[in-house]
Amino acid sequence: MAKKLFLLDAMALIYRAYYALIRAPRITSKGRNTNAQFGFTTTLVDLINKEKPTHLAVCFDTEADTERHTDFAAYKANRQAAPEDLTSAIPDIKKIIKAFNIPVVELDGYEADDVIGTLAWQAADLGYDVYMVTPDKDYGQLLIHKGVYIYKPPYMGSKEEILDAKKITEKWCIERVEQVVDMLGLMGDAVDNIPGIAGVGEKTACKLLKEYDNLENILAHADEIKGALGEKIRNGREAAIMSKKLARIITDVPVQFHEEEYMLSEWNIPELKDLFAELEFKALGKRILGDEFNVFEKVATTPSGGQMDLFVTVEEGKTIDVQVADISEPVENVGLTADKNISNTPHNYTLVEGEEKMKELVNELMAIEEISFDTETTGTYAHDVELVGLSFSYKQGEGYYIPAPKKHEDVLEFLEYFRPLFNDPNKKWVGQNVKYDLTVFKWYGVEFAGEFFDTMLAHYLIEPEGRRNMDYLSAQFLQYEPVSIDELIGKKGKGQMTMKDVELEKIKEYAVEDADITLQLKNAFAPLITSRKVDKVFADVETPLIKVLLDMEYEGVRIDKNFLSDYSKELEKEAACCEENVYAVAEVRFNLASPKQLGEVLFEKLKLDPKAKKTKSGQYATGEDVLMKLASQHKIVDDIMGFRELTKLKNTYIDALPLMINRKTGRVHTCYSQAVAVTGRLSSNNPNLQNIPVRTERGREIRKAFVPRDEHHVIVSADYSQIELRIVAAISGDPNMCDAFKQSKDIHTATAAKVYNVEEADVTKEMRYKAKSVNFGIIYGQGAFGLSENLKISRSEAKEIIENYKKQFPNIQQYMDAQMKFAQKHGYVETLLGRKRWLKDINSNNFTVRGYAERNAINMPIQGTAADMIKLAMIKIHSEFKQRKLKSKMILQVHDELVFDAYKDEVELIKPIIIDCMESALALPNEVPASADLGVGDNWLEAH
Repeated sequence: MAKKLFLLDAMALIYRAYYALIRAPRITSKGRNTNAQFGFTTTLVDLINKEKPTHLAVCFDTEADTERHTDFAAYKANRQAAPEDLTSAIPDIKKIIKAFNIPVVELDGYEADDVIGTLAWQAADLGYDVYMVTPDKDYGQLLIHKGVYIYKPPYMGSKEEILDAKKITEKWCIERVEQVVDMLGLMGDAVDNIPGIAGVGEKTACKLLKEYDNLENILAHADEIKGALGEKIRNGREAAIMSKKLARIITDVPVQFHEEEYMLSEWNIPELKDLFAELEFKALGKRILGDEFNVFEKVATTPSGGQMDLFVTVEEGKTIDVQVADISEPVENVGLTADKNISNTPHNYTLVEGEEKMKELVNELMAIEEISFDTETTGTYAHDVELVGLSFSYKQGEGYYIPAPKKHEDVLEFLEYFRPLFNDPNKKWVGQNVKYDLTVFKWYGVEFAGEFFDTMLAHYLIEPEGRRNMDYLSAQFLQYEPVSIDELIGKKGKGQMTMKDVELEKIKEYAVEDADITLQLKNAFAPLITSRKVDKVFADVETPLIKVLLDMEYEGVRIDKNFLSDYSKELEKEAACCEENVYAVAEVRFNLASPKQLGEVLFEKLKLDPKAKKTKSGQYATGEDVLMKLASQHKIVDDIMGFRELTKLKNTYIDALPLMINRKTGRVHTCYSQAVAVTGRLSSNNPNLQNIPVRTERGREIRKAFVPRDEHHVIVSADYSQIELRIVAAISGDPNMCDAFKQSKDIHTATAAKVYNVEEADVTKEMRYKAKSVNFGIIYGQGAFGLSENLKISRSEAKEIIENYKKQFPNIQQYMDAQMKFAQKHGYVETLLGRKRWLKDINSNNFTVRGYAERNAINMPIQGTAADMIKLAMIKIHSEFKQRKLKSKMILQVHDELVFDAYKDEVELIKPIIIDCMESALALPNEVPASADLGVGDNWLEAH
């Protein structure tokens, strides 16, 4: 068996791991960012499992200066400070490496690449195949030695890449790998602040090396090189010599490769378990250590009465920023500490069967004011499940489970026993994601008259970006690990069994435990809602919205299947036409849906862009941004983009919508989620209404499929007008912008007149377009570069427009500055109603991380206030319709728009109700008016 040594460039991999998850960080229950630890561990284990190295070591830089710093004081001086979360991760990562029994190699006075270079050559001399694991291109110079390779691990969906000397020369456009350092001496390296020769880039360096072979020879013949280039070389002589020295990797570092020390050996499992538990690597821990691994085994409580930052957990793929600065009450026993479970915790869970027992339970519960409840069902889509049973709890550690009959008609009779309980308006019902349970009941004709406390929504307002799985919340806040679904039905039963197949005693424990834990979570969250000062949003917005969304989902919307069928065929023909046009121009048939094949046609066959960029996987980038830039150069691009739009519309919406029609109602019932978007915006799925296209004519046509329920109804659509800009004007108090809205002016025309210093009547279409871009862009952190890219104008013109904008609307900049200062001081920002977003990184020394938090500090109060406003409008409209007992129903909410299935005889009655409720939902500061527009039609598009 060949001996394989892998040497890992630790800091390069750690940085890469951290930034790969920067928009969706992994946050532990104690608020720690574990991006770097998680990403590095994943890379390490995947490498071991896939490549099967016989020997391995991880090499680190140290904080000590090197000879390079002595030679050139500015070496690496332009690097921004590492994010605090990254630097704090390094001790954890070193512990993880050592727990895997892998050596950590570092030496003061030398960088990791020097250590790796030395060890690589030593091991190669002993007959090893050596793989240097790094994304750093500078390592190419080391491939002069036989048996040494660069291993670039997978990243952001790309595959791993193994580079040998041949591939390095091809990538660098050189003839020998020795010339890598010559290239760096000529063109420098901005990452390490190696200067090179000013004005000499990669292409010029490549050309010079082809003619003169190395840097020294180029400098020796500098007088022969004519023109500006010769002058640059002569002037940059000293910088080039220094740069080459800085770029050269040292291969005689005083370290020694010892085969026995670097050989992979048994892992220290107990140590890994402790580390993974502390870092809360639940899924990763199971994947590496086996199913028996349990994050909750390690106990790490927060001392009673201690204050702490906001404790947050997050699933992969979600975005999060977190911090609490103003905690008015201590938080006790918070942390991921599930040392309790059903087997070691006293409890009294009762199974209730039979008519008499059920009547006794109902009588008992009628005397209780606050009851936690939960439903057990046959699935997760509330609009198409069957009830398996009910559980109730009103005292910690106690509860009841009542199994439902098997047949649907018997369930209806079964629920009648509980109707007096559900009809009691004095009850407060506690639930986790209570809308789901209410939806299940509503399909059986049962509604609740009382109030609600939803623990999921409570936690959402306390920790807007936190994970909301009840099992995790239980561990975090109650130090209790609930029975898992795997324990209930067994892994083999997953996907094959429903709750109806599980033995009754097991369901009882599982179901009542849910109700019991939910009650305990309510008691933990109630004081936090008050101390975090989000009680107003909870009481006035999120809680009353539950019933509004419940009714909207239940109503659903009728879909015109015939229209979609015809439209699908139409788009299929158009897509085929676009496809044939592409083949005709390209003079070759290929898979147009394949980005790889498309890139080869565009950039190798047609040669549309000699500077075409490639993705991490090595194929050409063919995203929309790339195609947009090429659109003016070749007509083939229009057909490519047309094909993409047509096939996406057809596959994602037109062919998918009919499949979502409910078999019982013939209507589509979307599911709204209140606790997903950190801004407070609603999201939806099955179908996702928020993504219904509106920007293109073909996309808008999809709205024609959303139609009234019958000939006695029409679709009414009401939409806020420029609500986010109105909110900006209101909270900034900018006089010019406020006046424009008060006078009902077109805000973009009014802005253009101010920015370009012309009368409003003289504003051109182009001026208005540019002003509109500034209006929406500047409040989301867009600078001159972004504006110039959007408008296809020069950077200087974009800069001038922004400067004029700030002069004419000075309070906008003042608002942004004030928001930044507030966030830096308090660690959060908030909407007008007090919805908060915690910004953990607002004071980070790393400008990339800090910049992301700063943009959120500016735009969250705007977006969040808009979200609060439309939610309040929905609550008011729903209440008005109920009180008046109208037949018209609110059925859809999409961004700033509400859609109604309106009874024709009520249309003129509901128009002013809708407009008034929307415009009066939330009074904006500085008397800035909210404005809503309304339309009526035989389908959504016509009404919109």
